[in-house]
Amino acid sequence: MSIALYILVMAGVTYLIRVIPFAAVRGKIRSRFVRSFLFYIPYAVLSAMTFPAIFYSTGDTLSAAVGTAAAVILAYFGLPLIVVSLGGSLAAFAVMLIM
Repeated sequence: MSIALYILVMAGVTYLIRVIPFAAVRGKIRSRFVRSFLFYIPYAVLSAMTFPAIFYSTGDTLSAAVGTAAAVILAYFGLPLIVVSLGGSLAAFAVMLIM
């Protein structure tokens, strides 16, 4: 198969995923439960995709856990994203060097 066909199919599927909810739901969603459910979906999906990658990224669970803990602590104190990212990476790297 040609790569152009693959790209065309992916574009069509991506477009349909975004258009179908708009076409199916025309009015405002009044259900408080459904609105809150839809509000939290992006956070849940992002967490489900990110956390397994975090713990398998270094090849060692201990260094990944230390890096994650460092990043969570830095984020808790409201530091910028680049500081949180670098701090977590450096903590994981330091544990890997020590081991």
